[in-house]
Amino acid sequence: MAQTALNKNNSLKKLMEHIPQKGKVTWIGLRPKTRAPLNSVKEVEVNQKGLIGDRYNGSGNRAVTLIQAEHLPIIASIMSISPIDPGILRRNIVVSGVNLLAFKDKQFIIGDAVLEMTGYCHPCSRMEEALGEGGYNTMRGHAGITAKVIKEGKIRVNDLVELYQTS
Repeated sequence: MAQTALNKNNSLKKLMEHIPQKGKVTWIGLRPKTRAPLNSVKEVEVNQKGLIGDRYNGSGNRAVTLIQAEHLPIIASIMSISPIDPGILRRNIVVSGVNLLAFKDKQFIIGDAVLEMTGYCHPCSRMEEALGEGGYNTMRGHAGITAKVIKEGKIRVNDLVELYQTS
């Protein structure tokens, strides 16, 4: 365990506010309409309503969905599917190297855009179609987060993902 975590002067609140890791965008997908497959893209323009070209643009607190790349092998292992195409999981952005749940109640920056976590992206019954029987329960705890847009900009594959420092 890191020395700072052992320091008795660190309160739980202080520990939760400190996110030293920086993640990276590994995949971006846009769904132009309901039930359409996600189109993999290298970059996307983000406006106040969400990702331009995605059907959820204008969905407020669920404008952008994100999932951790580290969860894909877990899902694949449980479902005996390898490899997992991120597009079938119906999330917009795959991120590696940072725990997305650490952004709870926080703003984070990806490329030129600033997002704010609004909640957990719970799986839906469509995961049974996408992954097969048991897909819904496999995704529980691994389905990612939802976010709203705070600042417009462009997001590209390989962009850094990190806590947004306002000061």
